[in-house]
Amino acid sequence: MKTANVLRVGPLMVAALLAGCWDESAGDASEARGLVFEVPSKWSDWSEAVNIGTPVNAGSNPEQPGCFSKDGLSFYITSGSVRGGGFGGLDLWVCERASVDDPWGAPQNLGSTINTSFRDENPVLSLDEHRLYFSSNRTGGIGSWDLYVCHRQDKGDNFGWGAPVNLGGTINTVDNEDALTMFEDEETGEIIVYFASNRRDPSAPGGGDFDLYETRLLADGTFAAAELMDVVNVEVHRDRAPFVRRDGLELFIQSTRPGGLGGADLWVSTRPSTSDPWSDPVHVGSTINSPTRDPNLEQSNDVSPLLSRDGTTLFWSSAFRPGNLGVGGFDIWVSTRTKLKN
Repeated sequence: MKTANVLRVGPLMVAALLAGCWDESAGDASEARGLVFEVPSKWSDWSEAVNIGTPVNAGSNPEQPGCFSKDGLSFYITSGSVRGGGFGGLDLWVCERASVDDPWGAPQNLGSTINTSFRDENPVLSLDEHRLYFSSNRTGGIGSWDLYVCHRQDKGDNFGWGAPVNLGGTINTVDNEDALTMFEDEETGEIIVYFASNRRDPSAPGGGDFDLYETRLLADGTFAAAELMDVVNVEVHRDRAPFVRRDGLELFIQSTRPGGLGGADLWVSTRPSTSDPWSDPVHVGSTINSPTRDPNLEQSNDVSPLLSRDGTTLFWSSAFRPGNLGVGGFDIWVSTRTKLKN
């Protein structure tokens, strides 16, 4: 396929690249990128992957992107205790900066009110930024992994979070739930929630190992019954870590399905409008996804996609990329695309 207007990004351009990632304009919501619906693309191809570097990535520590604040001044991530100051295997951290033109400061642990000696990961801010959702395998839950939420009064205070509360049995099961993401449909006013689960409840059968589900966030803060996303999931293989573009027309996932290059790759599903069904996911390509490093060693994995608010910048976690091992094992990487004129 011919490459159109590919933006090449060198390591020294990372700061400039990150500075423009929070355009409030979603733009042309009637068009979607993808082959299934044969809609003309409004995006260039993705640029080559660039390691976000230190201080966000650190040593042999695993890092995964979580979410950004709307003003682009806070970056919530998952990171391990190897960097120091953590409480368990994985914790929730936040990087701050004074302006979008400044580099990110070193990650700061969110503290023992949220983090435990277990694994706490996948932070996602609510649309009003007063709630932080995440997944954890801490004791006292309904299943092995559950989804939790904590609240803060001041949305400008990254360390003012209250004690986490389990989201309850409507969304959590005796099995595993993780990686929640939210989309607000401006046409209907509904808040749609996507998440991954390997539940074995006969009333909500899955298509494989982990599958993707969707539900609605109700006005009282509870959730409607979750439904399996039939088209997006593949039997036997793991489909996890959904992230929906702000206009609701693109859904990125990580999957071990056939047709990938490594252990887990990033795939994307599209739809012409929010009232249409999702397409079969399409592989994001070898610019983003990396091939198996060595059959005798670990497989490369590209996981935890996070898209900027304007849709032009993709963040994800990657390990064992051939020719560039990054800062540590799982590092956060970034790639950009540009909007094309029709």
